[in-house]
Amino acid sequence: MAEYLQLLIDGAWIEGAASVRPLRNPATGEEIARIRDADATQVDEAVMAAQRAFHQTNWATDTALRVQVLRKLADALETAADEFAHLETQNTGKPLRESELDVADSVSCFRYYADLIASKEPWQKDMWDGSKSVVVYEPVGVCGLIVPWNFPLLLGVWKLAPALAAGNTVVFKPAELTPLTALKLGTLAHASGVPNGVFNIVLGDGQVGEEIVRHPDVDKISFTGGAKTGKHIYAACAEGLKRISLELGGKSPLLVFDDVDIDISVDIALFGAFFNQGQVCVASSRLLVHEAIYKEFTEKFRRRATGLKLGDPFHPTTELGPVVSVEHLENINRFIRNAQCAGATLLCGGKVKADIGPLFLEPTVFVDVRQDMEIVQEEVFGPVITIQPFAEEADAIRLANDTKYGLAAGVITNHLARAERIARSLRAGTVWLNGYHTPHVEAPWGGFKQSGIGRELGPEGLIGFMEPKHMNIHPVPSKVGWFVERGHTVR
Repeated sequence: MAEYLQLLIDGAWIEGAASVRPLRNPATGEEIARIRDADATQVDEAVMAAQRAFHQTNWATDTALRVQVLRKLADALETAADEFAHLETQNTGKPLRESELDVADSVSCFRYYADLIASKEPWQKDMWDGSKSVVVYEPVGVCGLIVPWNFPLLLGVWKLAPALAAGNTVVFKPAELTPLTALKLGTLAHASGVPNGVFNIVLGDGQVGEEIVRHPDVDKISFTGGAKTGKHIYAACAEGLKRISLELGGKSPLLVFDDVDIDISVDIALFGAFFNQGQVCVASSRLLVHEAIYKEFTEKFRRRATGLKLGDPFHPTTELGPVVSVEHLENINRFIRNAQCAGATLLCGGKVKADIGPLFLEPTVFVDVRQDMEIVQEEVFGPVITIQPFAEEADAIRLANDTKYGLAAGVITNHLARAERIARSLRAGTVWLNGYHTPHVEAPWGGFKQSGIGRELGPEGLIGFMEPKHMNIHPVPSKVGWFVERGHTVR
């Protein structure tokens, strides 16, 4: 693994110049690697390498090259899928089958954007004044991509694939806790023909991210992470009017109506709440259940939640792994303590399964909560949820929309017309009807309100890494007086 633990700058693997730190397997606590982070000088070197590659190679202008390279990279990742999945599980603690899904989705993402740019044509139209307008989309330039620790490979590819497809060059910073698959991807990118300097990787904590964000030669920042950090980045980018996209936090509701099969609804709700130990920005951390079935639903949910199998992420029957770190567990426990102090009832969970390991937190459910409680309003980012009753459809919609977030939501009902009507009233970027969690690379992903700015995935994800340019083409003038004849068109 030693070859993966360096920085990738201008096509070369080099040692970081800052502090050395260990990486630990969250499931076992064992040290799996040691990494030396980048310093400010190395961040600058990575940005300069990306700028040279943007201006001095044909990456930005040769669409056929980008299509070829992205397809080769997708093939290489698919061939190495087992290795990537094992590395992801070792680094994050998520169950292996979830890592396998992440790798497969990453392959699909590279292929989608390769196909999208291969088929993309300029928009053009003959205009009323005899001219022709053509709109072309050009790359933004050097893009800083800052990726979180919960889906290190997948969320990295969600940014990297459209950024490269559009013709940009990249300085990529994985989360300090989970860089292993990003570094491994760097080796595949080089072997797949990505030119030197197009894809650079720097390692480190928030200070390294700050260096990227504030670098004057970075043209765009794409960040996924917490709302507090996102707001800070937004303010920093405003100073230079940097292009920016932010995919931030969520406190997503799942609305369950009284016409459903309760057992099936419990299964959907469990998946929505506890997939990846609840460490998902769209986790259905607020269950809103019709009062007619609230008691039965809540009891069945409690029984199923307490029966979920925590254990070795590599074991095929494991349903929940550990949370990512000691520090993150401490933060989750603070939310649990605060909820109890505020008067919420702990229905189940709230304890560490110490017999398995120090980071295995039981699925935790609170009831008897008020809408103004922290546990209802703030993102916990762990296996902790609330269940609230509602009486009428309007009540459910009001409760669902009553947070500062708007990333995702879900509706479970047998009446699809009602589900679609409610979905239009929910202030969320993605709404699942009778399902949950599955993203589709062809469709946009992002949030309303304080859940972010811009979109990833779909055509919108590509456009976010491009600048539209309008070229208005007139016939060659054949006589003097052109300006006077067209003076009435001047605005």
